[in-house]
Amino acid sequence: MFDTILYEVKDSAAWITLNRPEKLNSFNEAMHSELLKALEDAENDDGARAIVITGAGRAFSAGQDLAEVDQSTDYGELLRSRYNPIIQKMSGIGKPIIAAVNGTAAGAGFSLALAADFRLVSEKANFLNAFIHIGLVPDSGNTYYLPRMVGHAKALELMVLGEKLGAEEAGRLGLATKVIAEEDWNKQISSFVGRLASMPTKAIALIKEGLVQSWGASLAEVLEGEAHAQNLAGHSSDHQEGVTAFLEKRKPEFKGV
Repeated sequence: MFDTILYEVKDSAAWITLNRPEKLNSFNEAMHSELLKALEDAENDDGARAIVITGAGRAFSAGQDLAEVDQSTDYGELLRSRYNPIIQKMSGIGKPIIAAVNGTAAGAGFSLALAADFRLVSEKANFLNAFIHIGLVPDSGNTYYLPRMVGHAKALELMVLGEKLGAEEAGRLGLATKVIAEEDWNKQISSFVGRLASMPTKAIALIKEGLVQSWGASLAEVLEGEAHAQNLAGHSSDHQEGVTAFLEKRKPEFKGV
């Protein structure tokens, strides 16, 4: 089905693996289109209640494959036609998205990880805003997400100095949801993904939407947005199941509806 990624739905989650390990999973035209298609498939698959993005081999993604660009490349059009649709698609998906950062996440690979809702990071992984080293600026949502996570000053430092950010420091800065030891990687990833997939994912979608909208909203607008979202959540089957399970003193079985 795909040439540059692997796609599998298992344990109620869609697993997307960037699969150009010989190129450190750098992006080429085919990977852009296939990743977008995989995200669309995962979004529309009722059997996938969470989405995982990871990399094959020793890298998460090294960013753009520089063999595909030259002095004639229109970088603005490259972003508008290939990268931006992926980042916008991730922002619009209600299902929780987990970046399982198994190795280096550099350039647009860093941006891809930032665009996920959660970042599970191998203790051997690192992040690198590599753009400055080739005279470019961070893109693919990097300048949107990074300062919101680590603050203006730290984001500027990471973008301008272009120094590697190790897993432990990423954890201290709040970039990493969890730093995982190499020997526990598969077990911990599966456990975290399973936990999210078993949660009331309709409520998660409403939470994600509300958080995005809150950045440019007034307090009154946020309060009204919360009231609207709570009304939708309150009429969901998951809410009814949660209340029933509480009263019956059992674990709820949420369906995401």
